[in-house]
Amino acid sequence: MRAENQVAPSASAAGAQEGNLVQLLIQRAQNASKAGVTHKKDGRWQDVTFGQVLDDVKALSAGLVAQGVKPGDRVALFANTSLQWIIADLAITAAQAITVPIYSSNLPDEFRYVINHSETSFVFVDNDEKDAKQVGRLTRVRQKLAECPTVTKVIVFESSAAGSQNVSQAGSLEVSLADVMAQGREAHQANPGAFEERVASVKSEDTNCLIYTSGTTGDPKGAILTHGNWTYQAHAVQAIGMMEPTDAVMLFLPLAHVFAQVVKAAWLSMGFRLIVAESVDKLMANIVETRPTVLPSVPRVFEKVYNTVVSNGTSAPGLKGRLTRWAFKLFDEYVDAMQQGRPYDSLGFSIAKKLVFTKVRGTLDEKLGGNMRLFVSGGAPLSRKIGYFFDLLGFKVVEGYGLTETAAPTNANRPNKIKIGTVGPAMPGTEVKIAADGEVLARGPCIMKGYYKNDTATAEVIEPDGWFHTGDIGELDADGYLRITDRKKDIIVTAGGKNVAPQNIENTLKTFPILSQAMVYGDKRPYLVALITVAEDAAKKLLEEKGAPVGSYAENAKRPEVHAAVKAVLDKMNADSPPYATIKRFTVMPADFTQESGELTPTLKVKRKVCSTKYKAQIDAMYDNVAVID
Repeated sequence: MRAENQVAPSASAAGAQEGNLVQLLIQRAQNASKAGVTHKKDGRWQDVTFGQVLDDVKALSAGLVAQGVKPGDRVALFANTSLQWIIADLAITAAQAITVPIYSSNLPDEFRYVINHSETSFVFVDNDEKDAKQVGRLTRVRQKLAECPTVTKVIVFESSAAGSQNVSQAGSLEVSLADVMAQGREAHQANPGAFEERVASVKSEDTNCLIYTSGTTGDPKGAILTHGNWTYQAHAVQAIGMMEPTDAVMLFLPLAHVFAQVVKAAWLSMGFRLIVAESVDKLMANIVETRPTVLPSVPRVFEKVYNTVVSNGTSAPGLKGRLTRWAFKLFDEYVDAMQQGRPYDSLGFSIAKKLVFTKVRGTLDEKLGGNMRLFVSGGAPLSRKIGYFFDLLGFKVVEGYGLTETAAPTNANRPNKIKIGTVGPAMPGTEVKIAADGEVLARGPCIMKGYYKNDTATAEVIEPDGWFHTGDIGELDADGYLRITDRKKDIIVTAGGKNVAPQNIENTLKTFPILSQAMVYGDKRPYLVALITVAEDAAKKLLEEKGAPVGSYAENAKRPEVHAAVKAVLDKMNADSPPYATIKRFTVMPADFTQESGELTPTLKVKRKVCSTKYKAQIDAMYDNVAVID
């Protein structure tokens, strides 16, 4: 399965880097008073210096060793993104152990699988029991501990009444983070040289973490990522100007994902100020309060911003609504022209820019804190339409591409040269090429060692000469900019033998405010169908405007007005598509796809295998006696 095509040009310079991330922290802390992190504590935003972070890492690492953590032990982190998460992660490295990040949204059985496959001995968990919407993580851990025989200790970030009772019980596995820190401070004071000795012994080629893939098509696999992977990425990100030492970078992404891990590595390398958001739900409010300059994000956030602008603007009463509808009609024409590679300019569009889009820019700038230098998009494909929207407003969106197995970016657009619709050229020191069958291959210091306890799967994706098979289909332009067209395994081959890339269709569908999620299906079938979920607020607004009854999500999803709106979207899509790529039938689902219900990965990508199995009856019905879209 060797690829023969030419290698994409990549910038020189960055190659394998020596050392580990704790050593980068030690360098940052030489300026002990420099604010390294801003986070909310006791109801207010507080700065924490690199010196304070290092002190906590020293104490916690010594505490872990005192608790029995040995070199090479796997230590899991099952918690929301927070400063505590970062300190625990670095302390695990400083104890010569290996971090096993687990998504905070993982269900009990998913947690159990990762713990047992990785043979984890210690588990950090935050106590979110106050959230009544779902079973908290501490409860999920307690539910599965009996099925996780390798776990010897559970370290709870925050104490609670229930947690304290468990800690006091003889033989309990639970201990509070505060107790481990206190124990560690005493141990470190007694032998301060032990910390430096442990850190110095951690080499760049050593395993830093096992990050488990999100499992869109089956059981997750544990990618073995080294300290050298992260130090390389940190220097590469700086080399292309994606982030700079003077930036204030907002972090809300899950630290169990490689995208957030690259942000963390770059922070330690460059020393910019890292702003840790309270939660995804509070992201926009946190942005206004802290005024970051860079926001790394998944496309779903950009989609929601765009859809909110369109929905609010076009539904406004009077002249404002008419002007916005007219302006966005012209914007659609502009996008069509850009995608076809032809120029678009008109007097009307020039007027629309001044009357409508300038005001939209001002409003968004205010909502984004007024200090935003650029956005970084990754984790999933960004719709070109969304890219053109932000570009029109004067916002830079740097889209990149990578996988868990590549420690995040193999490619990224450059802030001074963004090509919308591409994921940019290769990162400095990384090679990228296209195989004969169209698959994207990559080689360089970012590639994982392999899959944990799975030599067969490793051999399937990594060539003896180092080329990694991404599983994505793409093409390179004359400048070496990569365009991803779809996942190799996701390509639909219809009964008529036509190849269709479903992800492209789904990404475009999600740019319409009435839609939340979409899954296109049709492999070996005579035509394409789609499972559709609607955006709850947009559906309510539509029904209110039409004077129709408004009820629960499931009730609204059944309303004929909502179905008509979805059909209008599909009619528009179908009009611009070849016959074999049109969606003939659709089903509006009674509930949105979520991580908790199992349809979405933590980066909000649809799990095709899960949906195809879970909703087999609905899919099969669309190939029976259901009206076809004309």
